[in-house]
Amino acid sequence: MTTDPIELELRFFATFREAVGSKTIAREFPDSVTVGEVLTALEDEFEGLEGQLLDGDEIQPQLNVLKNGREVLHLEGLEESLTDGDRLSLFPPVAGG
Repeated sequence: MTTDPIELELRFFATFREAVGSKTIAREFPDSVTVGEVLTALEDEFEGLEGQLLDGDEIQPQLNVLKNGREVLHLEGLEESLTDGDRLSLFPPVAGG
């Protein structure tokens, strides 16, 4: 049985916005896609994100990934499943001084 694809709203901030060329994009993914699969797809699609989102099988340190406003590390991390209409926001590490 095949399922319809889901559409996600992907939001990018700071240097990630520059890498993608847009603040927000919409992408379709297979039903029951995980945060990790989406991050892998984004690294593959955008050269400027390659190596910026994932560190092996973990989210890069200091990277904030929010699903509908909630930090995914407080949910199921990379294994957190996404459904149609979910919003994933990516915040790069912030250097301060």
